[in-house]
Amino acid sequence: MGIRVHRPYIIAEKDDHRFIWLGLDEAEAERGILTNQYLIVDKNEGLLIDPGGQYVFERIYRNVSEFIEPENIKAVFFSHQDPDVVGSLIMISDFFPNAEIYVSKLWTRFLPHLGVIEGVVMKEIPDEGTDIIVGKTSLKAIPAHYLHSPGNFSLYDPKVKVLFSGDIGAAVFPEGTWYLFVDDFKTHVKYMEGFHKRYIPTKRALDIWLNKIKELDINIIAPQHGAIFAEKNVKKFLDWLRNLDNVGLDSI
Repeated sequence: MGIRVHRPYIIAEKDDHRFIWLGLDEAEAERGILTNQYLIVDKNEGLLIDPGGQYVFERIYRNVSEFIEPENIKAVFFSHQDPDVVGSLIMISDFFPNAEIYVSKLWTRFLPHLGVIEGVVMKEIPDEGTDIIVGKTSLKAIPAHYLHSPGNFSLYDPKVKVLFSGDIGAAVFPEGTWYLFVDDFKTHVKYMEGFHKRYIPTKRALDIWLNKIKELDINIIAPQHGAIFAEKNVKKFLDWLRNLDNVGLDSI
């Protein structure tokens, strides 16, 4: 289907806990690769996941405000340092003034180059990961180093069994194609393959991450680019990753 304006969508919820996809605007297709942003709300506290660059911020702020007061955003999770992840930091500091920024310890000294120092509370995520408390829920920052950043993390929400995978699972849609959830996995592989073979540096990094998440109870995998994997497609996606070869340096 063609890309139009798509409203936010609650992809998982339990009691007063919600995991929300923050929508999409047609204009974004003309400004670069499409990105997914997510919001976790637990009771009256919120966490933003990979809020993106400046040109998507108006949509992010408007859609977040439908679910929670901006001053109740207590944390922002950056999976890594790419501009499509951290580019709106200067606006986040103004519009979500009570948010602490969680990012790999490798990148905390780089982020001030975005023009923000005063008033921003940086929380360094150690290489081994950490817990991030939102409301009454403890979220898990899980190491995903070198996939594709050397300081990279996934985020697991045990309350609703959703894994935010960052660039793992990224897909690049051809013009005129877009969908929120993967339906035809075989067709979707064609949109993922090129990205994974180029941006994952070595299969060993992928195998380490797969080993770290193998004991998690996962109902949904939500990547930063492309479509969301749910139900049977979670297993199909993880099996596909396990069997993926000739990526990055391994292909040279």
